[in-house]
Amino acid sequence: MRIQEIYNLAIESGRKADFRSKEDIEKLLDRKRKKFEKLSEKEKKGFDQESLSNPYSDTRILHVADDKEIKKVLVGIDIEVGEILLAKELGGIDLVISHHPLGRALADLHEVMELQIDVLNQYGVPVNIGEGLMKERIGEVARGLNPRNNWRTVDASRLLGMNLMCLHTVADNNAATFIRNVVESKSPERLEDLMSILCEVEEYKKAIEQGVGPTIMVGNPENRCGKIAITEMTGGTEGSPKLYERMAQAGIGTNIAMHQSDEHKKEAEAAHVNVINVGHISSDSIGMNLILDELEKQGIEIVPCGGLIRVSRAK
Repeated sequence: MRIQEIYNLAIESGRKADFRSKEDIEKLLDRKRKKFEKLSEKEKKGFDQESLSNPYSDTRILHVADDKEIKKVLVGIDIEVGEILLAKELGGIDLVISHHPLGRALADLHEVMELQIDVLNQYGVPVNIGEGLMKERIGEVARGLNPRNNWRTVDASRLLGMNLMCLHTVADNNAATFIRNVVESKSPERLEDLMSILCEVEEYKKAIEQGVGPTIMVGNPENRCGKIAITEMTGGTEGSPKLYERMAQAGIGTNIAMHQSDEHKKEAEAAHVNVINVGHISSDSIGMNLILDELEKQGIEIVPCGGLIRVSRAK
């Protein structure tokens, strides 16, 4: 496979695992295309035209040094300059793949957060409420990303002649759908039952050994789960902490999150919503592994690094 083929495979995988329908995704893309057509020629120059066909602003080919057949890839949850140097030192690495976004994909991370509005709506939070609270949070994330040095690792890949891409929400969609299917197939009654189910996932088993396994952030083991939602595993980064009150009003009893700040925890406690923190890097690994399995089936060798907990389900 070549770089573009790997990229296309990842995007298609993310779309298939997206909580939204194909029709909803196409509507969003069509709306963006219409907006683009109305821009002046000057405005179009600064527009990321890749977003007209790829609904995930945080998933991008970042640098192509040599468009060759890819046989061996170095993959990490986080890729920085050190990992680019490692790829060069190891030799034989045709492509480096980061999960977390870099370059323009990091600068535009906030754009993918609108996905959370639709996910929340599926769990009963009115779209106008989700939109109002998420717009505030999206603005906060955008302002936080603006002053960052987003291009450092991309520059290193260019100087060292290394191919580089990042796969963020496409992988997180896979993780969220995977966990949703696991949980819904078991119908746990109490948090201790839910924890037992989650701790059987291979990536979480390994995370437990590393001291960062799933934990009950809010609630106690004997609490009944009620309606279980998965609203903080995909869509860029954490949503608004103010949403927990609205989740409770929508009948959500337990939320499964990839990670959670103290502010989110306090809001969940106040709203009496149980929260399971399944773990950040281990959950990221689930999503990446499901995509990497497809590459492995194509004969591509995977070299894990940068925190990736590699579990192969390829058959």
